[in-house]
Amino acid sequence: MLFSMSPVSSDTCETSSNRSVTIKTGQTHVHRYLEPLLKRVQNGEVDPSFVITHRLKLEDAPEAYRMFRDKQDECIKVVLKP
Repeated sequence: MLFSMSPVSSDTCETSSNRSVTIKTGQTHVHRYLEPLLKRVQNGEVDPSFVITHRLKLEDAPEAYRMFRDKQDECIKVVLKP
């Protein structure tokens, strides 16, 4: 289970709007990219570990989500282990 978000602050949004910068967001086609990306990770071609900021037990999921939601402890991505 993963929680993830881009580290964009309100300051970034204010600065970009004052400079005529457009920021577009959206969701990715997870089902399309999951299998090929997973194969590349398994083959050692891609190392996603740099994104993982926290590894916790599954029992700690509620606290992990609060930490992620409230942007505490520089939390970007949490991996929960059973």
